[in-house]
Amino acid sequence: MKHVLVTGGKGQLALCIKDAQKNVEGYHFIYVDSDELDITNKQLVFSFFENQKLDFCINCAAYTAVDKAESEFEIAKKINEEGVNYVAEACQKHDVTLIHISTDFVFDGNNSKHYSEDDIPSPLSIYGETKLKGEQALINTGIEKYFIIRTSWLYSEFGNNFLKTMLRLGNEREELSVVCDQIGTPTYAGDLAKTIMHTIESSNDSYGLYHYSNEGVASWYDFAKAIFDENNLEINLLPIKTEAYPTPAKRPAFSVMDKSKIKETLQITIPYWRDSLKKAMNKIKKLTNE
Repeated sequence: MKHVLVTGGKGQLALCIKDAQKNVEGYHFIYVDSDELDITNKQLVFSFFENQKLDFCINCAAYTAVDKAESEFEIAKKINEEGVNYVAEACQKHDVTLIHISTDFVFDGNNSKHYSEDDIPSPLSIYGETKLKGEQALINTGIEKYFIIRTSWLYSEFGNNFLKTMLRLGNEREELSVVCDQIGTPTYAGDLAKTIMHTIESSNDSYGLYHYSNEGVASWYDFAKAIFDENNLEINLLPIKTEAYPTPAKRPAFSVMDKSKIKETLQITIPYWRDSLKKAMNKIKKLTNE
């Protein structure tokens, strides 16, 4: 029996991992949230790893409030950088394979082609900056067994996310404006969870940095339109430019990622984003009817 620690245990990705683990045997999963394991407390992290015999740690713990991070730099830094450092140090000390989740927001969006793992990051926001520094802190510990997986525009049937917000607003309003000049790829957390499980089960030792999102390209407007179309919601959806919807944090205008490396290394096929949206919608309907 192999033991897997999942931090950020109440977040949407962790809940999707919990759903995906139903199809996996031979693994014992331990889910902890900040009230059970505060990753910003070095002593607590080290003590936890001393008392548990772990084979893998999936670090889903993160400060993800992109706009709030602009005014809460210290909190974002503690979780996204210092906490990651402590977890990586503990994993290194106890020979635990670390799977750490990062973001496309480490890029500035000035690329004209899909971002590869070799492209130089240049974050525009405090969130992106702290996530990048978390990646660097992890690598600087000297840990040998690690996977950093950058992903983008995560949503699922769990928690608060763009999909859930659009469904709520679609039932409340007759008209809605959504940004059309920020381009990326919506990613179903359930698909990422399955990829993480596959990484663990395959005992892959091609450690390093990887990009994962669903296939395809979309704007936030495209994403919203697809959500309303899939749910037959009648709403007047208006495309607007970023400058018409100012936010405290700057977002990359283009953050589509190249997934060639992870597809070739893990021998996986990645679903198209609209197909995965349908899967998520079916999960939501099922949960609503239970």
